Amino acid sequence: MSKHLDLTQGDIRSLIKKIAIPSSVGFLFNTLFNIVDTLYASYIGSDAVSGLTLSFPLFFILISIGAGMGTGTTALISNLLGEKNMKNARDTSEDSIGLGIILSFFVTFLGLIFTNSMFKFLNAPAETTIYGVQYIHIIIGGSLFFILNSSFNAILSAQGDTKPYRNFLILGFFLNLILDPLFILVFNMGIAGLALATVVIQITGSFYLLKKVIRSHLFLKVKLHLKKPDFHHYLDILKQGFPASLNMMSMALGVFVINYFVLDVGGSSAVAGYGISMRIEQMALLPTIGLNIAILSITGQNFGAKNLDRIKKVYRLGLIYGLIIMTTAMFIIFPFSKYFLRLFTDDLEVIKYGVTYLNIETFAFNSYVFLNISVAVLQGIKKPNFVIFIGIYRQFLLPLLLFPVLIGLLPNPIYGIWVGILVVNWSAVIILVFYTRYMLKTYEKDTH
Repeated sequence: MSKHLDLTQGDIRSLIKKIAIPSSVGFLFNTLFNIVDTLYASYIGSDAVSGLTLSFPLFFILISIGAGMGTGTTALISNLLGEKNMKNARDTSEDSIGLGIILSFFVTFLGLIFTNSMFKFLNAPAETTIYGVQYIHIIIGGSLFFILNSSFNAILSAQGDTKPYRNFLILGFFLNLILDPLFILVFNMGIAGLALATVVIQITGSFYLLKKVIRSHLFLKVKLHLKKPDFHHYLDILKQGFPASLNMMSMALGVFVINYFVLDVGGSSAVAGYGISMRIEQMALLPTIGLNIAILSITGQNFGAKNLDRIKKVYRLGLIYGLIIMTTAMFIIFPFSKYFLRLFTDDLEVIKYGVTYLNIETFAFNSYVFLNISVAVLQGIKKPNFVIFIGIYRQFLLPLLLFPVLIGLLPNPIYGIWVGILVVNWSAVIILVFYTRYMLKTYEKDTH
């Protein structure tokens, strides 16, 4: 049985570490999982890597639906736990699982319909399209388990328990080390083997995480069961989670927009370089993912307990810890970007594009800290709607306006895209941090 962690009292630094470290370790293994997939895609060929990269927006939409609903669930349950309302917390947990099952069927249906259209819109080469479609169709077929795992993790995270999801991600990494070579080298399944391995691991995780939810403190006295749908709870989860999902979907849209310009300017080699560089960037961002989860959970419970001082302190500490982590990552990756890229490919053209990306984007690393920690605080205080605007602004509106201008102005067109991402991120930081501080001041006035 996992113990419920009361986040409304105790040393905040200690609480952040208790939640963030297990979560960050788990996501480290999740990124290693993705790196292994990229290495095996590289073994198949650069077209396979490009197909994997171009299919990422659709894959990320699936992840964003699960993670967004999970974020909404975590915020609601942590608020209820802060209010000491155990019954509603249990009901919300059960309804989040039911809602996840319903959403997964919509995702599967729509995803299978629109996959081919996305690749046609990008004017992707035929070989790249074949690889991308093979991969994403299998992934979408397993959407039920991706979304369920997000719901299970949300229920546990709201209680301050991030260890089960960490354990699942570690187990998934080691299973992937076995399944990828088995499906690709032994069964000769190609890129479909990568996708099948991922789905099998998600199914395994669903059984493990469900067991942990059943044994959690929240269901110590009352058994978990799928009850009659409570559409009031569904609506509450959607109100809180839909903005988070849309924000993450806008990231997928942003990658789609970037892929469009990168493919147009540099071709499949540039897309492959961008895709590999994103994996390296994800590795750098890993510790801050755990930090985001900690900030959301602590903010949520303290919002329920109406403890504004602790919310302000956790926001400040989250930013400080995040900036220390990402500044360190910046000094590691910037001088050694070429060597990191060589771990994935020996294609000099791909490496060249990857180096130009990382040498510019390392200066955007700290922007992600301000953006993600601010978003976590807004979600924790149940003010997630502005996040949608920031997502659309950062991932879609400004890139579409700025990229063509910078591509035309700079001597190397690909620099126009990389510099554009840098400018877009920091401009979004200014807006979002100002808004977050304003909302905290407004909440302070309302409670006095």
